[in-house]
Amino acid sequence: MSEETVFTYGAPQLKFGAGASAEIGHDLALLGARRVLVVTDAGVAATGGPQRVADAMKQYGIAADVYDGVHVEPTDRSLREAVEHARATGPWEALVAVGGGSSIDTAKAVSLLTTNEGDLAEYLNPPVGAGRAPDRPLLPLVAVPTTTGTGAESTTVCVLDVLELKVKTGISHPRLRPALAVVDPDLTLSQPPEVTASSGMDIVCHALESYTARPYDSFDRKTPDARVPYCGANPVSDMWAERALGLLARSFREAVHDGSDRRARADMALAATFAGLGFGNAGVHIPHANGYPIAGRVRDFHPPGYPGGEPMVPHGMSVALTAPEAFRFTYQARPERHVRTAELLAPGLDRPNDPAEHLPRALLDLMRDVGMPDGIGAVGYTEADVPALVEGAMKQQRLLATAPREVTEGAVAEILTRSLSLW
Repeated sequence: MSEETVFTYGAPQLKFGAGASAEIGHDLALLGARRVLVVTDAGVAATGGPQRVADAMKQYGIAADVYDGVHVEPTDRSLREAVEHARATGPWEALVAVGGGSSIDTAKAVSLLTTNEGDLAEYLNPPVGAGRAPDRPLLPLVAVPTTTGTGAESTTVCVLDVLELKVKTGISHPRLRPALAVVDPDLTLSQPPEVTASSGMDIVCHALESYTARPYDSFDRKTPDARVPYCGANPVSDMWAERALGLLARSFREAVHDGSDRRARADMALAATFAGLGFGNAGVHIPHANGYPIAGRVRDFHPPGYPGGEPMVPHGMSVALTAPEAFRFTYQARPERHVRTAELLAPGLDRPNDPAEHLPRALLDLMRDVGMPDGIGAVGYTEADVPALVEGAMKQQRLLATAPREVTEGAVAEILTRSLSLW
């Protein structure tokens, strides 16, 4: 086949700025919605924010109920519970997700499975699931992030843990993209520093992975019906990634160390949105593929700053812990892009003589400053766990296909082994 000459780009409508969340009732009225389910988790619900959003809809003649059963780091079980609740209390005309990526992804699954037939497992990405595409349009979804990291408000992806398989996977289809992203930086002011650090590292990896991804024109040409949301690095996704990295360089450390800094919070919210608009079209690769089994196979690690006592490795943390080694591996495929991202992320950092070390050095310096653990060993893994982690990572072929170098089991094993301790 000939090489690809076409890239695609998609994005939700966007409303950004302090106070934007107060306008959601107006936005839903424009969509014609009169019965709305607000999806959130117990921690966010305890702030009162989701209920205030629901109450504000009344002046527009909209009846809204709040579902606060979202599981932080969703599982196949928690998604099924949310779908069952929505089916039992519906029908609904629209959904509003208020929270982090967990709430937004749960709402995506609810929207999918209350409008389309079939079980959740049928829609999961291969090889974990069958990769079934929805036959019918989904409910309009308004995504209102209260954390700065996942970019879920911009993307076509729903991520979850499959408990029986101890693996993280997802559902990917253009119809999962929210109709409207309402990004209100004021909603992130209560975000604990540890959550800011982990979710911020997710933004970093979104921008870095999309910018260093395999370019769209290196793939075989696709037929129109075979085009996918993740089409490889392209001029539009590059622009968003570069802008996100510039904002992160200016404000990431400040947002972690002083959560009341409104300028830093606004920068992080904008960086998350920009990075989401980039990777939601270009794709991510090795760090995210590794992060899925690191999060999915956790035994007894629980990070400070996160609610509840269940073991977990937060998504952004799981992705970041192998990123320095992953970018050492990918450097030879696109050297100039790795050097460029290091300059954007850490403009004042002393550079090693070896250009291949510029980006890993910038990442390690940042990770220490924001309090990331010292590698996957610090979250409970040993060298004996590497084969199982490799198996889990290699199941993420949708992501690994976007890597700029061919990814073998041996390469992943070396990246994971070298990531047991980072400094």
